[in-house]
Amino acid sequence: MVQVQSYSEPSPTQTIPEQGYDCDLVIVGGGIAGLTLASALKDSGLRILLIEAREKSAAVAKGQAYAVHMLSALIYQGIGVWDKILPQIETYRRVRLSDADYPEVVEFNTSDLHTQDLGYVAEHQALLYPLQEFVQGCDNVTVLCPAEVVSTEYFADEVCVAVKLAGEIRTVRSKLMVAADGARSRIREAAGIKTRGWKYWQSCIVAFVKPEKSHNHTAYEKFWSSGPFAILPLPGNRCRIVWTAPHEEAQALCALNDEQFLAELTRRYGKEMGKLELLGDRFIFQVRLMQSDRYALHRLALVGDAAHNCHPVGGQGLNLGIRDVAALAQVIKAAHQAREDIGNLQVLKRYERWRKQENLAILGFTDLLDRMFSNNFLPLVMLRRLGLWIMQRVPLLKIFTLKLMIGLKGRTPKLAQNS
Repeated sequence: MVQVQSYSEPSPTQTIPEQGYDCDLVIVGGGIAGLTLASALKDSGLRILLIEAREKSAAVAKGQAYAVHMLSALIYQGIGVWDKILPQIETYRRVRLSDADYPEVVEFNTSDLHTQDLGYVAEHQALLYPLQEFVQGCDNVTVLCPAEVVSTEYFADEVCVAVKLAGEIRTVRSKLMVAADGARSRIREAAGIKTRGWKYWQSCIVAFVKPEKSHNHTAYEKFWSSGPFAILPLPGNRCRIVWTAPHEEAQALCALNDEQFLAELTRRYGKEMGKLELLGDRFIFQVRLMQSDRYALHRLALVGDAAHNCHPVGGQGLNLGIRDVAALAQVIKAAHQAREDIGNLQVLKRYERWRKQENLAILGFTDLLDRMFSNNFLPLVMLRRLGLWIMQRVPLLKIFTLKLMIGLKGRTPKLAQNS
């Protein structure tokens, strides 16, 4: 168990004699966010230590999958790892947005943006393994796995991290520590960073299915009064189901046998792709929204799920984390090149100002979508269906919504610009 000393703002007298740093940056968490940050800093001249506690990711074990938005793809192109990722994932070239049995469907196509694809869907390992391989080729990155952070101490000039590796404890001195250790970040909690948000009345069921007919590179977001229902295309003509429902209903659905579950699934899925085959196990998790009060303290920065969580509608979660990482990498590189202290709070505030407000806007957008569509309140039903009708007929509104969904609104990191 990680036992990290509570954070207190260091005073100018709280210093340690200069003996040289073991590294410039410690990244706690070797998941997608942590690996992406290490990869993005490959040519930065910074010495990086990446610490991961688990040999096998729980997300791999559960077969997790994600929508990968256009901006995320551009960031990975800028890093130089996209060519390794792309052959293992699926593209989607059309998105269909609908409200229950309302016949009006908003359809987004590649012609709306004059692009070849609108986005991608990747299983967890399709992102994780290429990133792990890429990091192994980064001379400035050292990976410790499995290793555990036992304690941290923050000082004016450095952060000291005690790491347990193969039964031995080693203290690492660094200029900056980045918490990429997930929604239940022990680093964030021990630093005393408060979070705001709530647990929704909904849980999310995820599963893989194989339809009889081709998915035709189409992603669906179908809104039902119980919650959003997404269908994401995967390689091998498989699909990932992300099914949101009130807790009791979700638990009851998961308790059904395969035949009964498929019958309920088909009712929401529709018959466009024919008969469905269930692949593997179903998993359920509670849906929550969370925003950290701070993304940065002196010598500490938060990225990804350690900083925020959002409703799964629209597939925003992973993509927000990738944008965090690209922004932080840009800030750190610029500070290092200007000979600034990369762990100084004034430097890290540049990252916080960039990402906190943009993330808050997306968290608010996903929350509004879920609340607007997950009900049968007649005035809201009429309002949202009018909105869909207008969106399909007003190109500027339709394109704005699409760009917001796939990350092409807001400040673009240099990594994406250079891809």
